[in-house]
Amino acid sequence: MVDFAGWQTPVQYTSVIAEHEAVRGHAGLFDVSHMGEIEIRGPKALEVSNQLISNDLVRIKDQQALYAALLNERGGFVDDVVTYRFSPERIFICVNASNRDKDFAWIQKHSKGVDVLNRSDEFAQLAFQGPLAPTILQRLTPVDLSKIATYHFTEGEVAGVRCIISRTGYTGEDGFELYCDPASAERLWFAILEEGRAEGVQPAGLGARDSLRTEMKYALYGNDIDDDHTPLEAGLGWIVKLDKGPFTGREALLRQKAEGVRRKLIGFELTGAGIPRHGYSLSKERTPIGEVTSGTQGPSVKKAIGIGYVKAELSPEGSTFDVDIRGRPVPAKVVKTPFWKRS
Repeated sequence: MVDFAGWQTPVQYTSVIAEHEAVRGHAGLFDVSHMGEIEIRGPKALEVSNQLISNDLVRIKDQQALYAALLNERGGFVDDVVTYRFSPERIFICVNASNRDKDFAWIQKHSKGVDVLNRSDEFAQLAFQGPLAPTILQRLTPVDLSKIATYHFTEGEVAGVRCIISRTGYTGEDGFELYCDPASAERLWFAILEEGRAEGVQPAGLGARDSLRTEMKYALYGNDIDDDHTPLEAGLGWIVKLDKGPFTGREALLRQKAEGVRRKLIGFELTGAGIPRHGYSLSKERTPIGEVTSGTQGPSVKKAIGIGYVKAELSPEGSTFDVDIRGRPVPAKVVKTPFWKRS
């Protein structure tokens, strides 16, 4: 257990590799109740929310969700979020644990004519991920999960617990995020574990969550994205809809797009011995070109992999550079991402 954003959170229950492999091969259950939930309500909720985020809520229907960014005036990340459209009068935003108070203050500051509610303490959140997760979860709910497409959601009971059931995830596997009353979370947790025990379901901690998302090149706020990096630099231009109208950070991104980005977030693998870690420097012919933002020995890909920012001219697939591992230059090359793809 470690302290994370004021929460006691599990890094691992058994081992990171065992939990990682359980999610890839069967299913794993994560307690991510530290995440924050902010709700925007009122007749102008859709309009106001759409001016806060980079993606476009108008293009989707009720009971759909979007991955998006809250951006500062320079186009940098205030946070990356999942935004749920319950109705034009009710928008629900899941934010990162370390940013929940900051995000709430930022949203309040940039919102007029709506009610902004910090509901973070009203929800626990469980993430049930893996190829067997839909089958196992279906046995616990009368809701037809096959009718919930990716990045869609509904409300219903799971193991007798009222939940928001969202088909989203952070592992590269199929699965669901379940939002429920904190008082019912323990009952829901053990019901899922018991139902899937014979099929290899395991509880999984933050260690496996990190290795799973790194294999997918999913960005982690504070490591791969922050207020000094933009979605265009992070390879997340697809969550930016510049043609939808005004939103915070739009003008900065329009300028950056016109001028061209000078650095890009790339995925790489080592071609020498070692494991890249956050903060290690990257160099080309002994000249610094960037740094590692995330890195690990990928349990599924069986390779030492990393994510990092490099100068734009070194971002094409096949480009080579060195990773400084404790004073030793280790060769690496840019590769296509995600690192992991299910066959």
